[in-house]
Amino acid sequence: MKTKSFLLFALLITACGVLFACSGSDSDGANAADEHNLYYSDAVYDSEDINNDTGENIMNANNKRIVIENNEFTVGGKKIWINGANTPWNKWNDFGGGYDDSWWDEHFRALHENGVNGVRVWINCNNDNGAIIINNDGMVRGASDKHWADLDKFFATAERRGIYIMATLLSFDHFKSGNAEKWRNMLASDETADSFAENYVVPFVNRYKHNPYLWSIDLCNEPDWVFENLECGNVPWEQISNLFARAAAAIHENSDILVTVGFSFPKYNADGAGYEGNKVSDAFLQKLYPNPNAYLDFWSPHYYDWVGPWYGVPFYSTPSGPMPGGWGLDGSKPALIGECMAIGSSGQTAGTENNTLITDYENAYLNGWQGVMAWTSNGVDGCGSFDDLIPATNYMLEKYGDLIFP
Repeated sequence: MKTKSFLLFALLITACGVLFACSGSDSDGANAADEHNLYYSDAVYDSEDINNDTGENIMNANNKRIVIENNEFTVGGKKIWINGANTPWNKWNDFGGGYDDSWWDEHFRALHENGVNGVRVWINCNNDNGAIIINNDGMVRGASDKHWADLDKFFATAERRGIYIMATLLSFDHFKSGNAEKWRNMLASDETADSFAENYVVPFVNRYKHNPYLWSIDLCNEPDWVFENLECGNVPWEQISNLFARAAAAIHENSDILVTVGFSFPKYNADGAGYEGNKVSDAFLQKLYPNPNAYLDFWSPHYYDWVGPWYGVPFYSTPSGPMPGGWGLDGSKPALIGECMAIGSSGQTAGTENNTLITDYENAYLNGWQGVMAWTSNGVDGCGSFDDLIPATNYMLEKYGDLIFP
């Protein structure tokens, strides 16, 4: 999310970077009061259409699912471009916390009317609400009834309003103060990483996999900072990516939901000169966890102006290919821009002066990016709001409508 502190770039980070610290502390997760809230769900998404007819209606739902064909996102055989936004939360840790379905319903209605077809939402921000049940030793045991009940309403609302959801399960925020030690311990072994995949990711996937509007899962928001920053533990990539490998394999083995990881910049998301190596490449993930299902389906790096001097501005570069004309990503997978400031870029390289979010979105499309998801649609910080976002999404709808709502 937004611009984060970075050891080499500290003086360049803009004022929009707001870091959210974990607060409070759970017990070991074995509180008697929590026991009745443990929920290992094998239930499927409770859609009336799905449950009325396991044949034709499931086929119709699958025709609404975003898939990858010829390195592009498609729906029902037609190309779809993600004219998107981040609506990361309404209330921090909404699901299992202060979830307000009426707010999400109205916001999704307004977004859809203004051309937005996809939204990135944080399913768990830092677990201060205890929605995910995790022991001090890092073993994940399930999630609360309220977490699932809120998500049931949320995904039904997304479907009703025609908004595709990129569900972000974790953030670097989990690994900061407060409950951080539990989450760092979760990364520390195969057994604890498997407990997250088996006792949370798989129930999540199986519960909602028949809702085509859960189109993708972002395993973690900006894991770069878990590795880079002392306050997040300086956790080695081998531990971080081991979790990604196991979770990605679990998702692929149980559903057709697409998988990604939202890096804050391409340093750890690309190979070649100027990068530190792709920490989520097929080869890297499968070296850590030898399973052919341990892979990501697409790339979704973030961009803020502080990144420009090192890697250029992605809207005006192709996703793959060496700098300066490309952003260095592996071209065998589609790529979208998972975050950028909704107030628009200030311009860091030639050709971006006097730029706007409208030209950002359009040039991203023209350069082969499969979508843009600006931060934010609801003004959770100083990086943009609904009024900043919708001129760009409306422009794209008016000019490329067949790609937005195919």
